Amino acid sequence: MSIFEKPIEWDEQLLQRYDLAGPRYTSYPTAPQFSESFSQSALFRAIVRSNLAHRPLSLYFHIPFCESLCYYCGCNKIVTNNKGRALPYVQRMIQELSLYADMFEPNKEVQQLHWGGGTPTFISDEEMSLLMNASRRLFKFADDKSGEFSIEIHPGKVSINTMGHLRQLGFNRVSMGVQDFDAQVQKAVNRYNTYAQVAELVTSLRNQQYQSISMDLIYGLPLQSQQSLHETLQQVIDLGPDRLSLFNYAHMPHLFKSQRLIRAEDLPSPPEKLAMLHFAIETLQNAGYIYIGMDHFAKPDDDLVIAQQQGKLQRNFQGYSTHGNCDLLALGVSSISMIDNVYVQNAKDLNSYQQKMDMGLLPITKGFTLNQEDLLRRFVINRLICYCELSFHEIARAFDIDPQQHFRHELMQLQPLVEDGLIYIDNGGIKVLNKGRLLIRRVCMVFDEYLQKAANKVQPIRYSRII
Repeated sequence: MSIFEKPIEWDEQLLQRYDLAGPRYTSYPTAPQFSESFSQSALFRAIVRSNLAHRPLSLYFHIPFCESLCYYCGCNKIVTNNKGRALPYVQRMIQELSLYADMFEPNKEVQQLHWGGGTPTFISDEEMSLLMNASRRLFKFADDKSGEFSIEIHPGKVSINTMGHLRQLGFNRVSMGVQDFDAQVQKAVNRYNTYAQVAELVTSLRNQQYQSISMDLIYGLPLQSQQSLHETLQQVIDLGPDRLSLFNYAHMPHLFKSQRLIRAEDLPSPPEKLAMLHFAIETLQNAGYIYIGMDHFAKPDDDLVIAQQQGKLQRNFQGYSTHGNCDLLALGVSSISMIDNVYVQNAKDLNSYQQKMDMGLLPITKGFTLNQEDLLRRFVINRLICYCELSFHEIARAFDIDPQQHFRHELMQLQPLVEDGLIYIDNGGIKVLNKGRLLIRRVCMVFDEYLQKAANKVQPIRYSRII
């Protein structure tokens, strides 16, 4: 039995001791390292290397519009009821995609597609068709069986007919933000979707032959309790989604204005949050879900579990993902692409994004080119965060270094975790033990060069806590 199939080993004292603030490692280096001095010529060279390697693509479209404000949300969003704002934005995303299509080799295959937001279903069925048809015209898509084409939805704001339309357009996966079914919690965060609505939607999605249904939940929300979370979990388990994400609500009102609408006194205490997490992981594992890592759970036959077993799992800006061989091309405001050894981020402000597009320019405002040391450390962090182990032999073969010598200072920093039974280190490599799985971010932080340098700054970067 692999470590991912075993019940989580819980040591509250150690969790509290190591519960620091740190990155989620959806990329390495992380976004705060991206620079405005980035040269777009580095991106063009990365695309050339991607073409020479014949790597397939993962496309991401960021659609930022929402009809209502969810108070907990930290995403880049625009809250509006003006549907007329959608079409000009969709047209500019198509224009952006067209600019990139001229740079990539004609037969480069799109194996993954994801529409995120915001609320992508804010746009009309006609606008969805416009964007999807343009994507298929400009790029070659994998077939329905091998490709993963997903969309995020608000289950309280989408119609069954729209989901049928999306299926006809080629979408075969759905990620829905349930968060919590408790009425008091929903009112406290201004996010509403009843169990009946979600149950009806799930039945329809299965009838429409969607291949995968994923649900997002959040623990640590205002007025949430272990009892209310228990009831939500039981309802979700009854619905049987293929995947589940259980996110920690990080209350950071200094960064996200919408969170100022949440009363701090309504939030569960740190010990209550820890108890919720313990209960939720135990409940989901007992229900047959595999704990992939960090926030993610999946049924044993899900592609995420299979990718982890086959060594094809990766960590990207959407969390854990299959198709680790793809380059990521991201379109729209604030989106981040990851191509070869380059990250590029689009303008975060809608007006800036649209102005650049109107000038016929790529809307990039920041970027980062990874050097050999960055690539090495990204490899190490990805291996640890996806598989909870690291082979020194694999590193030596891939990067032509002596890993024990190269990382001698990092291995010394890990000794307290070894002594506390969280990890095991020998000449073969590093293994995260069951007791240490919840602290995987803490292990990865040791290999983060930029985090060590940032700790010495007058104003260090602020991250959410690990647990």
